Amino acid sequence: MKLSNSYSAFQEDIEEIENYFDRLWPLLRSITGEGVRKTHDILSEIIPLERMEIPSGTCVLDWEVPKEWVVRDAYILTPDGEKILDVWENNLQLVNYSTPFKGTMSKSELENHLYSIPELPDAIPYVTSYYKPRWGFCLPDYMRKSMKEGSYDICIDTEFIQGSMTLSEAVLKGESEREVFLSTYTCHPSMANNELSGPLALAFLYKRLAALPNRRLTYRFVFLPETIGSIAYLAYNGEHLIKTMDAGFTVTCVGLDAPFTLKKSRQGNSVVDRTAEYILQYDNTFPYKILEFFPSGSDERQYCSPGYNLPVASLIRGLYAEFPEYHTSLDNKDLISFEALSQSIEIYYKICLALEKNVIYRNVIARGEPFLAKRNLLLGTGAQRKVENEMILLQWLLNFSDGKHDLISIANRSGQDFWLLDEIAQRCLEADLIEIVHG
Repeated sequence: MKLSNSYSAFQEDIEEIENYFDRLWPLLRSITGEGVRKTHDILSEIIPLERMEIPSGTCVLDWEVPKEWVVRDAYILTPDGEKILDVWENNLQLVNYSTPFKGTMSKSELENHLYSIPELPDAIPYVTSYYKPRWGFCLPDYMRKSMKEGSYDICIDTEFIQGSMTLSEAVLKGESEREVFLSTYTCHPSMANNELSGPLALAFLYKRLAALPNRRLTYRFVFLPETIGSIAYLAYNGEHLIKTMDAGFTVTCVGLDAPFTLKKSRQGNSVVDRTAEYILQYDNTFPYKILEFFPSGSDERQYCSPGYNLPVASLIRGLYAEFPEYHTSLDNKDLISFEALSQSIEIYYKICLALEKNVIYRNVIARGEPFLAKRNLLLGTGAQRKVENEMILLQWLLNFSDGKHDLISIANRSGQDFWLLDEIAQRCLEADLIEIVHG
């Protein structure tokens, strides 16, 4: 499958991606709540999401779905009567999942509820308190240091209700029930690389894959809150994923103009690891590095947890916790590149196309080398070098079409071009020399 024109065609979507970013940016997201539902409503304009609401208090594996967080207002009045730290001015300024509070405090008392980063004096930190009741405000350190002595009026008009946690998915059917699983989260408030890049990448990747004239594999796109959402999804669908998943990705932090980082699955040598590594290596477009699995990070640690150990990797641009703007207000629109985001979608698309082609073949000639001439496969026309290269590809394919090696493994072992190997395989299929045994 040739890819030479796929990237240029996608350039037309960059403005559309940016427009959706601007609409999603101001929404107050958390692990529950209306901000999440509005986010999924907007994404549903791109990808046909089916909603799933899990009631508060539901036990999911070793966890419990928390109560839904409702935010009506939150701010502080200074001794001079100035309103500061207004949640509707910047939704990072309220500690996410803050308990309600109304009252007056001195500056010294209020300090126990303020969060800033001295090393990043202009940044508002992102702080959460999902599972430990508390309240607080986040602010730039320079602002914290400039606060006067005196009495401060605090208003946090929030409530915890017996509501639900929102998850959504879209399943793009293929000829096979074997699945590629693509998961992202929609729980962070206004952050760009560490929040919106993932959902936007998946939504527009769906558009690319849906436009294919045919698909061998089925693609499952999942949008959920980080950690508790993936745990809940596993509680309901884990057994299905164990039976059907060929490859999976947690998609997050893909909007920086930075080298790609492939964090391999816990299995380490699954088809998702080998395919992603092959595309990065032979695409020759972007610098990259490869990390072995480690049990922290994002939702890949849930999908790869004991009892599941699913083949789920993560392909990232700007590894979480390693770019200095991570979990702060500096992770904003100015930080990311929509060009880089479109490139990330393109690389994921190429990986999916490779997975589409990556099957296991078996040579129907059980022993010995096949006689190619009687099958019109003896290559003898065209430029000599081209003929020689095609014969090398054919020899590699036939030798390793033993029912054990998939096409990616043959490409990796031989150093030959995967897409050309696929073309040779199609010729051999038409000549009834090989057959598909898996896929």
